[in-house]
Amino acid sequence: MQIGEIASATGLSRDTLRFYEKRGLLRARRSANGYRDYPPEAVDWLRYIKLAQTLGFTLAEIEADLPLLAEPDAAGPQLRAALERKLADIDQRINGLHLLRGELARRLGDDMQDCPLQSAAT
Repeated sequence: MQIGEIASATGLSRDTLRFYEKRGLLRARRSANGYRDYPPEAVDWLRYIKLAQTLGFTLAEIEADLPLLAEPDAAGPQLRAALERKLADIDQRINGLHLLRGELARRLGDDMQDCPLQSAAT
């Protein structure tokens, strides 16, 4: 598949495909005329990347887990563990945001005659 075909099949831009290739997330052979030639299974890899990003995974996390797709029989438990780690991370961030929200609400409740950022020690 050439870059335009794979871009159409995945909804990704050509620039994104080139970026992924530069990072090593995607591999293409070069044809005699220098065009990129992607294997058909690259579409599945790219869909995996898009889904993982939608679920909150960074490209670095995706890079670490991509080899799991090469052995789908063994991937299930490892991908489940990655999802559990991501869920725990999100829960931790939510808790941090609740604390931050409480602190902001407290400062807004202070006497607004003074700057609410100056009373940081209270």
